[in-house]
Amino acid sequence: MTKILVIVTNSAKLGDAEDNGTYAPELTHALREFNDAGFSYDLASIQGGEAPIYGTDMDDPVNTTMLADGGLLSAMANTKRLADVNADDYHGVFYPGGFGLLNDLAHDKAAAAITAARYDAGAVVGAVCHGPAGLLEVTLANGSNIMSGKTVTCFTRREEEEFGTIDQIPFVLQDAISSKAGQFHEVDPWGENILVHERLVTGQNPASAGGVGQAMVKLLKS
Repeated sequence: MTKILVIVTNSAKLGDAEDNGTYAPELTHALREFNDAGFSYDLASIQGGEAPIYGTDMDDPVNTTMLADGGLLSAMANTKRLADVNADDYHGVFYPGGFGLLNDLAHDKAAAAITAARYDAGAVVGAVCHGPAGLLEVTLANGSNIMSGKTVTCFTRREEEEFGTIDQIPFVLQDAISSKAGQFHEVDPWGENILVHERLVTGQNPASAGGVGQAMVKLLKS
């Protein structure tokens, strides 16, 4: 069975105060695509155990349905520790968004090493919104960043400004991504934008989460 490693943040804060973590719709919309394709997945984080999640109360039918039985929330409360996973078990790696990634996964070389090893082995890697922060340290066997020479996207500076978070975040993800990627592509704030370059899939914002999941499924089935 095709299996996805879903890497989530342990960081529960945006700036100094606001509760944060993984943004639920960016997780649930992608996981629904994996479920519909018959794929399985494991949730893992740097520390293991509880991984904070917010946006669970969004008026969003996919989000509501995916969270209804409590199984996903239980899995988020009991994530695997990345150091304990067998990376060879996974055919894909997915980073859902949430501001928390800017505090931990953006700098974590161990998570990056797992992602690099899987991509070098032929796996599909996907990330949405702030999820591409997890790609910043992903150095492939050839010495290049996973985004080098590729067209990618993430939550944009304009979206940070419109959302009112530009002064709360530790760095602007678009700037960091642009410094690593071959080309950065954005659409107007909040519009769906999914980019596929070789086996790397990136999505701009929450509206793109389901599309990232669909694109990963298509690549994994090809």
